[in-house]
Amino acid sequence: MAVRLNKKVLCFIDEYGTAGTDSFHLGAVFVSAREAGRLDKCFSDLLEPNANEVHAANLSDGYLQGLLHRFWIDAPRDHVIMLNQKFVAQAGEPSVLYAKAVVEIVKIGLKRFRGVLGRDTIANVDVITDVNQHNDHPLFMEELERARHGDGRFKGVNRIVRLDSAASRLLQLADVVAYSRKWIVAEEQNARGLRDSFGIEVL
Repeated sequence: MAVRLNKKVLCFIDEYGTAGTDSFHLGAVFVSAREAGRLDKCFSDLLEPNANEVHAANLSDGYLQGLLHRFWIDAPRDHVIMLNQKFVAQAGEPSVLYAKAVVEIVKIGLKRFRGVLGRDTIANVDVITDVNQHNDHPLFMEELERARHGDGRFKGVNRIVRLDSAASRLLQLADVVAYSRKWIVAEEQNARGLRDSFGIEVL
C-alpha cells in the first residue's frame, strides 16, 4: 500500500465561470499523494480555527492574495504544481465542454508533473472535482471515460471523483487558483506576478 501511495498523483480541480462562456477558467492543484497531507496542512494552518469553507467569490481580493502568498512561502514547492487555464467561448453541451476542459488541464499538468516525480510516465492518477451543475451529468462522465481509455496522458487517470468542496481544503485551494485569473483581467496582477507571488502558472 505504501508503494502505491508513493506513486499516486492527486489532481484537485475547481472552476470559475460557466463552461462555454468567455469567463470560464479552471484551477488545478497537482500533488503526490504522499505530500497531500502536508500541503493540506500548509493551507489549513493559515485559516482561522473552525473556519468555514473557503469560497473565493465570497472573500476580498486582498485577503485571498495574502492567503495565497503566505501559503506559497510555506508550501512544499518541489511537490506541487498549480495551474490556471482560461478556455474560449464555444457552443455545445456545457457538461461536455467542462469535461473536455478537465481533460486538457490534466494532460498539461501531468506533463509538467513528470519533473516532480522524475519519470516520463504517470499512470496512477486520481482526479477530484468539486460537484457542480456541469459534472453532475451523465455526459460529463461519459466524456471523461472516453478520454481515460484513449486520450494520451489522460489514460493515466484511474479514478474520477466528484466531491463537495466543503469536505476538502485542497479543492478549496483549487477554487482560489481558478479565481486568481480575475486579478489579471482587473490588471491587479500579470501572469508573472501570479507565478512569482503565488506559484500559479497561467495557461
